[in-house]
Order: sequence, then C-alpha cells, then structure tokens
Amino acid sequence: MDILFIADPLDHFKIYKDTTYAMMAEAFRRSHTLYACEPQHLAWTGGVVEAGAKRITIVGDLANGDRSPWYAAEQAEHRVLASFGAVLMRKDPPFDMEYVNATWLLEMAECAGARVFNKPQAIRDHSEKLAIAEWPQCVPTTLVTCDAARLRAFHAEHGDVILKPLDGMGGMGVFRVKQDGMNLGSIVEMLSENGERTVMAQKFIPEIKDGDKRILLIGGQPVPYSLARIPQGNEVRGNLAAGGLGRAQLLSARDREIAETLGPVLQARGLLLVGLDAIGDYLTEVNVTSPTCFREIMDQTGFDVAGMFIDALERAVG
Repeated sequence: MDILFIADPLDHFKIYKDTTYAMMAEAFRRSHTLYACEPQHLAWTGGVVEAGAKRITIVGDLANGDRSPWYAAEQAEHRVLASFGAVLMRKDPPFDMEYVNATWLLEMAECAGARVFNKPQAIRDHSEKLAIAEWPQCVPTTLVTCDAARLRAFHAEHGDVILKPLDGMGGMGVFRVKQDGMNLGSIVEMLSENGERTVMAQKFIPEIKDGDKRILLIGGQPVPYSLARIPQGNEVRGNLAAGGLGRAQLLSARDREIAETLGPVLQARGLLLVGLDAIGDYLTEVNVTSPTCFREIMDQTGFDVAGMFIDALERAVG
C-alpha cells in the first residue's frame, strides 16, 4: 500500500536512532510505497485535504545507520490524503497551534475516508502530561495548578518535589526542589509566569536513579521491553535529549500492569502507538504525538519493534 509519513524534514533524520526511519525501513522492506511531507504541505481545497508529498525510496544497506544519503525523492505531487492506504502523523512536538491546525486538517481528511494514525482527535484530546489523571491509581502524588501558594504548600508537605510545565518536551523546564526549598520561589514564578500558566508538581520518586522508563504500546499491546533512560551525573532528568543513558530491559510486573490497564482504552480511541513514561511503580506521562525509542530497544535486544508496528498498521487498515 501507499503510506504517507507526515514528519520533520527527512534531511534532519539521524537514522541510527530515528523511530520514524525504523518504521519507513520496515515498510519499505515489505514492499509498501513510501511518501513523505511536512505539516505545512497539507492543504484543504475543493472540499478535500491533500498533501504535497514526495515519493521516496530508501537507498543503501538498511542496517547501516551512518549512510548518507539514505533516501532518494521524486518531485512532490499533490495527492488527496484518502488516496493513501495509511497516513502516519509523525511530526515531533512542540504541540503548538500549527500542530493543532494539522490535526484539524487530518480530521477533515478522515471524514473523506483517509486512515490516519494516530487518530487526529485522539492526539489533540490527550495532553501528554495531564492524561495521567484518568488513571489516578497509577500516578504519583500530583498537583496541577497555577496558584503559587498551592505549589508552595505542596512542597512544604512533601519536601522533595518535581515541578514542570504542561507543554514541555525532552525534559525541558523540569526542576527538582529538595527539602531546603532552594529557588522554589523563582522556579514557581518562572514556570507559572507569575500565576498565568499551569504547572504540574509531583512528589519526587527516588527510583529515577534506575531510569525514566519508556513503555511502548502498539495496537494496545505492550512491547516486552522498556527503555530505561537513566540520568547521568548530577542531572535529575533521564530524557535522552537531556543526556540520559538508554538501557533496554524487560517490563516489570508493575510496568505490564500499567500497560495492560491503559492499552485497550487507548487503542479504542485510535491511538495505534503510545509511549508511556514510568518511574518506579508510577505512570508519569502518556505520549501520543510522536513516540520514540524503537531503535534503542531493537539494537539492544533484537526484538523487532518496527515489525510489530507495521504488523499492527497492516491489521488496522485491513
């Protein structure tokens, strides 16, 4: 089938670790036809949504993550999204108004018959930070507010806390405030923009030393390995973008319990691929925009995450 990937510029891919590339390579290996565009190449015209998409061919040894160039592209053509067998929304955050606009266009395309993954409405409706509130039995002690007094009281009660914005990514804007309250006032003022923006506060989970675990759900089913992103040096953040070290490991019993609790619900909402974040026994985020970590798990364990994903995609489109 023809598969359209809506993603960041292909020239920016670091294919040795890029999850979207892993999807493309597996789809290409199965003889699917690949197309690519960026969100700004979507347009609504004459009652349909189309994309200025380039047909791409993957070149070279698929196992060589250092090769350049890794693809060849034809001239862009305007195609109605419903003419593709599947459309994969793989644009990385930030989740800004242009991202929201793209989900609205993709939703219009769905109405005309396009098969879009993840489902645009589901992407838009799931705040990656706030979605955890649906499963309070899985989450650490948490407060979400823009009230500085309540944030200060939360710290006073729990002593060691994490503060973060609701729209951050890659660990940006995440702060730990210990018992001494060092810089608490400044951090609250900055994150809340003096009470104008909402902040999430969570009781510190000491198990972060063992990693911030990425648990992948594909078609509602957990990949049997997580990627524990382990903070390095004095860093409290495990995110790979913040210098964390990725270590693949089998899911714990609690990891699997969380995954099996959320998996069927999220799949029913049209979320083919989800990245759950967990620290210790607690769920901390539900990532739906452009979940990653395929390559790290594949390289370290040999488990074919990309194959599992394309299997699920092929089943979903029938």
